Amino acid sequence: MTETYDWNPMPHKVNVKCPQCGLCAEFEFAEVCRIELKADVEFFKNSTQFEYRQFQDSCGHYWHGALYYAGLHGDPRVALENLPLGYNPSAWNHSKYLYRSHGMDIGSVHCEHCHLRKKHSLNWPSDAYYAVSYKDRVLWAFNRESACDLHGFILSKTRDISKYRWSSFLLHVPTVFKTQKAREFVAKKLFRLLAGNTRQRSKNSFQETTKKLRFFSPELKR
Repeated sequence: MTETYDWNPMPHKVNVKCPQCGLCAEFEFAEVCRIELKADVEFFKNSTQFEYRQFQDSCGHYWHGALYYAGLHGDPRVALENLPLGYNPSAWNHSKYLYRSHGMDIGSVHCEHCHLRKKHSLNWPSDAYYAVSYKDRVLWAFNRESACDLHGFILSKTRDISKYRWSSFLLHVPTVFKTQKAREFVAKKLFRLLAGNTRQRSKNSFQETTKKLRFFSPELKR
């Protein structure tokens, strides 16, 4: 995919196809904190909770960093103890903005279906679970919530993005997916992904989601 659709800032967690079973899994970006003192490098190298890496800034200077994978170890404010003097567990928290502390697509993947939990290098949008192909183009959503908004937006005749929480994301959906010809095909594909993932969880929640989506999507009743 090209254009500004590619440039949407990514949430700290996105839904991906599980690399082991292919069902819906969660990918969570790792966060990095700069190691200020060389004397502290050994601690982070030997820690089972961190991954030590050397980074290079835009000026070519190298610096030491400690990567933390919340998807593997949990909330850093709870999991991290006995850090060297001057380090606070909250330094490895996700930002409240859609911004991560490094420019790399590294993190961890967790699948509730096959119980896979491991480090993972994200390949987006190829890894996206909520993805639909149309005319050799791929329409994707970050997660279930944005996929629901995308589904409603595609079916809407007014396309008023102010009604959706993921309005900034919907603003950049390429025109090819919003045409009359694409409308029903794309919406049905998204519907199947949303309903199918719910069915994987439980029969009752599948039925509830199906009713909800069909209430807002009368075109899918047939």
